[in-house]
Formats: sequence, C-alpha cells, structure tokens
Amino acid sequence: TMIAQSKTIHQAEIDAACEFIDFLRFNVEYMSQIYQEQPDSAEGIWNRVEYRPLEGFVYAITPFNFTAIAGNLPASAAMMGNVVVWKPSDSQIFSAKILVDVFKEAGLPDGVINVIYGDPVMITETILSHADFSGLHFTGSTDVFKSLWTQIGNNINTYKTYPRIVGETGGKDFILAHPTAKPKQVATAIVRGAFEFQGQKCSAASRVYLPESTAETILAEVKKDLASFNAPGSPEDMKNFITAVIHEGAFDKLASYIDRAKKDKEASIFAGGGYDKSKGYFIEPTVILTTDPHYVTMETELFGPVVTIYVYKDKDWNETLELVDTTSPYALTGAVMATDRYAIDQATKALQNCAGNFYINDKPTGAVVGQQPFGGARASGTNDKAGSAQNLLRWVSPRLIKETFVTPEDYRYPFLG
Repeated sequence: TMIAQSKTIHQAEIDAACEFIDFLRFNVEYMSQIYQEQPDSAEGIWNRVEYRPLEGFVYAITPFNFTAIAGNLPASAAMMGNVVVWKPSDSQIFSAKILVDVFKEAGLPDGVINVIYGDPVMITETILSHADFSGLHFTGSTDVFKSLWTQIGNNINTYKTYPRIVGETGGKDFILAHPTAKPKQVATAIVRGAFEFQGQKCSAASRVYLPESTAETILAEVKKDLASFNAPGSPEDMKNFITAVIHEGAFDKLASYIDRAKKDKEASIFAGGGYDKSKGYFIEPTVILTTDPHYVTMETELFGPVVTIYVYKDKDWNETLELVDTTSPYALTGAVMATDRYAIDQATKALQNCAGNFYINDKPTGAVVGQQPFGGARASGTNDKAGSAQNLLRWVSPRLIKETFVTPEDYRYPFLG
C-alpha cells in the first residue's frame, strides 16, 4: 500500500493491516448476530430462517484509495456465501494482487473470489448483461455509480432476480466551527481532516466554515502547522506527512483548480498552491479562502490536498447551518466543532440529512470498523454502512422454513361444529 498508493507508513498500517483485519473479524461477529435472529415458534411448530446466498454472483468494484475497502467489498459478499467477480481499480492492482495472495494462503478455494483486470467498460458491460448477475458492491465515483445503476435498470428483464445494489460514492465533506469552538482544535481537525493521505479519502474535509470572530486565529494555527510539514515526498521518509497523489490525471485536475483560484476574484491562496510532477505527482497542501460560499471548490469534489474555507459572520450561524446543508449534493461525512451544547444539538438536528457519518469536535475522517459504521446518502451512496451487520444482510436472501410436528388431518375448524 505504501508503494502502490503512496501512503505514509502511518496511513498504510491503519488501512492495509488494521482496518482490513477488523473488517474480516467483525464480519464474522456480525454474521453470528445475523444467524441468531430467528422467529418465535408456537407449540408444535419450528420456525427458522436460512440466510441463503444470492442466486447468482456479486460484482465488486473497488477504489484505489483503501486496501481495506478493496479487500472487504469482495470478502464480505463471499463470507455470506456468494461467488464474487472482483474488478479492482487500475491504480491499485499491485495491492489487489497481494490481497488475492493473502486470501489464497488463508485457504480460500478457487472460484469464490474471481479477480479480473482489464478494460473496465468491456468487463462491466459483459457482467451486467449476464442473467446470473445478482448484486453490485461498489465504492467509487458518483458518476460511475449512476451509470452502473442505469445499466442495471436497462437490463432488468435479463436477470433471474432483482439485483442488490450497494454503493458508497463521493463526498464534499465539511467542518463547521461555531464561535465557541477552540481554535487549535479546529485547526488540527482541518490539517488532519484535509491533508492526511493527500486528501484522497471519500471522507476528507474539503469545505470549511469558520466564524469571523475566531477565523484569524484558526487560520494562523493552520498556517503554522503547514509550515512544519516537509515538502511532499516519498512515503519511505518517516518525516513526511503527505506524499504524491495517485496519478497524473488527479494531479492535472487539482493543478487546474489551484490555478483557477489564483485568478478568480472570489478566491485567494492562503497557503500552499504549488505543484510539481517532474519527480512525482506532488501537490502542496493548499488552503483556498473564498468570499463566495458557492465558489466552485466549495461545491466540487476535488479528491486531493486542497481545502476551501469560507468565513461567516457570527450572527449568521443559523443561515450557515442551512448553507452547509444545501451547498453540496453529497451527504457522506461532516463535523461540527463547538463547546456550546445548545449549538451542538442545534447543528446535529439541522444537519441530520447531510452526513451519514457526523462528527462532533473531531475531524470528519477515520471511521473505525466496529465503532463507526461508514456510509452516506444523497449523492454519496446507498448508506448501507460498511463494517456493520446491515451491509452483510444485503448479500443474503432469507428463506423462512416452517416445520409442523402435529399436522392437521381434518379440514374442519372448531367453529364449524
């Protein structure tokens, strides 16, 4: 993961070792909980539910950014008894190959998880036109997920059964600071939330709302933290907080938005703004300040080490809550920071639909399996919560069995006399 995805050792260990292991271990626990869910039985009757695998195969499409997700999407469906066809990201093939080796060494039989590499369009069209396609387990971009859903809908008469569709997609994740929030805590949440793994997390902080009364102090703390960073470099150097973005396409996209912010009158570069691909796809951690809460980088998912900050007037707290809720089509993660319990309660209620994972006085990243099941709604996906029993239930087709031990031998009911 350090080599293939340019993660620091800290980020790689959390992902490829700890989180992947947690997914496998907790999935077993959740499977046990699911099978313990059984109906009551009256005297002389035995009711039971079988949690059967789906009738067909599951198609797993995984992203580049988390080895744990790449392993869990096919593994969770397979653990529930399904055959899986797995298409990993073209930018994550090496880590995917290692995962396959791990599965085989652990004893996974051939033909249970079937990995395929190649043209994603051709592969997907072939799979989604097959009568035995029974489920999609997806993590990736919103546009691709919508396209897949459309293809499935167009092919619905082809399938033996209605396919299960589970997807976790994009985000435009926020940090909202109340005037009572502690400036250093807010600054740390911004720096960690926006720049860990170069901002290439679905949950990364990408838009920030600061109160006018404390914005200057918070921004000064952010600038001080960023000044302590090494320049983006190799993940092998333990002193590096950030490294390279995943590929040239990501680099070019991010560079174009940085250049735009340098030119637009509604925006300015507060920190960073540099980039260089002569030795690697390195983007400096960049903070954009904007006077327009609907500026393009406040609304568009960038997926890189770029965060945009809007400063609101303290008296406009209520209006800012509405702004946070309505600015983005996504609803994946978000954080509110405050010491005022009333403000926390107000924000929690006002923002109930704009984040599937909502954090109070913390950064909006770092969901832990078994503690914070992960997923969002709106344009961010189906919110089937990876790392939960809810997700595993999507990969089974329950069958109720009623067995009667005293079988009637007369059609007449007592009321007939």
